[in-house]
Amino acid sequence: MKRTPEPYLWLLFSGGGVVAALVLPVLVLLFGVLMPLGLVDWPAAEHLRALLANPLVRAALLAVVVLCLFHAAHRIRFTSEELLGIARFDPLIAMLCYGAAILGGVLAFVLLF
Repeated sequence: MKRTPEPYLWLLFSGGGVVAALVLPVLVLLFGVLMPLGLVDWPAAEHLRALLANPLVRAALLAVVVLCLFHAAHRIRFTSEELLGIARFDPLIAMLCYGAAILGGVLAFVLLF
């Protein structure tokens, strides 16, 4: 029986879907709507620096970014194959999509750590 990375990719997809459904809306609501409208006060820069000094906070942010990137890569891969009818290029599309997600994750790691 041939081993395939497909179950792990589906696991990253589902984990990214949970993060995209539960965490991202809160972040967008706070930093994209409530704070710019003045309904919630902006945190002080010192407070944000202190928060980001904690390695657990940076690891959580990295997890959010990486999971969302893999979720998006998986969606783009299968949507492009189905809608455009280019399933015969699946290995190339998978390599481009997941490669971009890995590259984005590495970039996020470099920026956060």
